[in-house]
Amino acid sequence: MRSSKMASPYLENPVDIGAQIVQRALRRERVIRDKQNPLAFSDEHLYERYRFSAEGMLYLCRLLEPHIKNPTRRSHATTVPQMICIALRFFAGGTYLYEVGDAEKLSKNTVCRTIRRVVIALQRYINTFIVFPGHLPTVAIKEGFSKIAGFPRVIGAIDCMHIPISTPTKQIEADYLNRNATHSLNVQCMITSLDARWPGSMMDTQIFEKSLLCQRFEEGLFDGLLVGDGAYACQSFLQTPYPDPETKPQNDFNMALSQTRLKIDMTFAILKARFNCLRDLRVSPERASQIVGACVILHNIATISKERVPNEYQLPPDDVEPFTQDHPNGKAVRDAITAEYFT
Repeated sequence: MRSSKMASPYLENPVDIGAQIVQRALRRERVIRDKQNPLAFSDEHLYERYRFSAEGMLYLCRLLEPHIKNPTRRSHATTVPQMICIALRFFAGGTYLYEVGDAEKLSKNTVCRTIRRVVIALQRYINTFIVFPGHLPTVAIKEGFSKIAGFPRVIGAIDCMHIPISTPTKQIEADYLNRNATHSLNVQCMITSLDARWPGSMMDTQIFEKSLLCQRFEEGLFDGLLVGDGAYACQSFLQTPYPDPETKPQNDFNMALSQTRLKIDMTFAILKARFNCLRDLRVSPERASQIVGACVILHNIATISKERVPNEYQLPPDDVEPFTQDHPNGKAVRDAITAEYFT
């Protein structure tokens, strides 16, 4: 599966204003600790297993409780904190369901149903926590990007990442076969924008041109530019590198663009390190797409609430297949930026 994302994770604090969404609910509370409370452990213990502190997990409980709480009052019914722990352990570890069940002392069927319920509940908040171009004013976003390498007018960096999935049914298997001969989703992602519908055979630029984000740029709804790598066609609102730079200003343009869009690579790396399930989703394309969305929402909540960032993460390999059919108006904008800012 391939997903495309974008966001303003390129700024040191991309969601200070939007953080109010979460932070109002993250006021310190007294936690009653007992042996049956899955949150009655140290933050170190919780983070290692669930990627959230007790405070962050309490917020998730309050956020999702109306949508996942069991209607029964039976004493052995799974509680909301238990459901959150089950789902987060799966997202964080990427292990088989029976292993999650063994760790949480529940059956595989219960684990499967619980994860599904949490994923569906999180989908309700996709437009709350994935907002383009971000929660900060556009001017502040542009200033933040400009401070990276002096590239002007940027409001987002875009890229795609492949998410391995199980072999789809024969009727659609070929669509999900990527150029490495494995099955995947190709996810267009910015963290402030997400499109996780497309099979691994789709090219990055094709995904973008079919996206609502591209349509909104074409309609002139945003004042600013996106930056992407050479897998995208250069357009007036999406700047990509010169495929064969011949002058120092063109090389300087490429260098500044590369440094500016590096944050999306770091975002992908942190996202996959935080939620290891994204390294190999053993589910259908439809389910995989929903899980990717849930993980991106959780990642943004973790960023807003300043949860710990994984200590180790690897940047994705730079294996771009250049796409050289640039749009004439895109090349004209690229030349104008080079002349004004890098000459």
